[in-house]
Amino acid sequence: MPAQTFTVSGMTCGHCAESVSEELSVLPGVTQVEVAVESGRVTVLSDHGLTEQAATAAIGEAGYVIAEWPSTN
Repeated sequence: MPAQTFTVSGMTCGHCAESVSEELSVLPGVTQVEVAVESGRVTVLSDHGLTEQAATAAIGEAGYVIAEWPSTN
């Protein structure tokens, strides 16, 4: 299962983390979401990996934005 970690800006509390986790969890193939409010780091485990577009849309639905997406070198 691929793990992807990225940074979300604007989260300040447990409710923020819950909203982000909820929106990402409904994406196809997502099996686990871990959110660290303090750092803004979000780790997603999925069957086939998330596209930046899918993650951005889900995070946007929760009311936040992706501040840093991992580069693919």
